[in-house]
Amino acid sequence: METRRTIVVTVLNEHGVLARISGLFAGRGYNIESLSVAPMLDSNLSKITLSTKGDSKVLEQIIKQLHKLIPVLKVLEEESIIEQEALMVKFPNTAPLSELSAIFAGFGGKLLEVNEKYAIFMACDTYQRIESLLQALKIYKPKDITRSGILAIETN
Repeated sequence: METRRTIVVTVLNEHGVLARISGLFAGRGYNIESLSVAPMLDSNLSKITLSTKGDSKVLEQIIKQLHKLIPVLKVLEEESIIEQEALMVKFPNTAPLSELSAIFAGFGGKLLEVNEKYAIFMACDTYQRIESLLQALKIYKPKDITRSGILAIETN
């Protein structure tokens, strides 16, 4: 049975680390659905947040292999993290902006910009709620959608 899993990996900030981690997934036939990488404040470390779907046995093996990689210092899973995802959506400015504003407000979102051609909205919420928002927006025929990928932080 496929499950969705978010993993946060703290690594030394050096070249080739991301390639090694993504190779670990590719070598087992799993896709990384969401990926976010950024340096940590005042250190030589980076935080890699990734989301994937797969069989629980294979995902457990990937977690064990991540712990064994030399530049990996810490691996966190869903039980000890809180996660959010940001979404930006562009609509033609002929779209019903008041309706869209109301929908986005329900997802912690807002109107970012309007020009002569487009209106751009943004929302930040859980992965599941962003998925629900995208379903609700289909009838408005968005011109472009950009997602940040999962952002996560340890709760302990």
